[in-house]
Amino acid sequence: MPLTEDDFQQAAERLDCEVAAIKAVAEVESGPYGAFLPDGKPVILFERHLFSRLTKKKFDASAPDISNPKPGGYGPVSQQHARLNKAAALDQNAAQQSCSWGRFQVLGMNWKPLGYPSLKDFVDAMYRDEAGHLDSFVRFVEANNLARHLKKKNWAGFAKGYNGPSYQKYKYDTKLAAAYNKYK
Repeated sequence: MPLTEDDFQQAAERLDCEVAAIKAVAEVESGPYGAFLPDGKPVILFERHLFSRLTKKKFDASAPDISNPKPGGYGPVSQQHARLNKAAALDQNAAQQSCSWGRFQVLGMNWKPLGYPSLKDFVDAMYRDEAGHLDSFVRFVEANNLARHLKKKNWAGFAKGYNGPSYQKYKYDTKLAAAYNKYK
């Protein structure tokens, strides 16, 4: 079920920011793909460098397409679940933690700091509905003290905290500002 205006409003009140700021993050993170693929699976991005790190490079030589210390090699969105499945056959826990999940692209490896009882509970929430995606986003923003950046529209501060120090390379801050202006 898609998010409603009321869902966005409740999240904005919880984070003390504007709805437009949350919608901007949703647009930048999932782009034209939204929350779910046509087959009902959540949109994901399998991060091979995280899988490599989480498995201590155990599969780098035998499966460099899914286990590689260098980021990249993502391929199309339509192939991400196949990549996840290939990695899960080697180490399901590491594979699920190595994905950015859903409309807000929250990394699976954040499940514990976000208060989910287990990785399975986090993944189940990503398959269930967009409300689960929004909840994981709100939890991430709260756990990482990022609401202040959303409130002040400090897009560089938010992008650095949400996407890491490489945010400038991908212009996340300018993309967020442009998306915010669209929804404002």
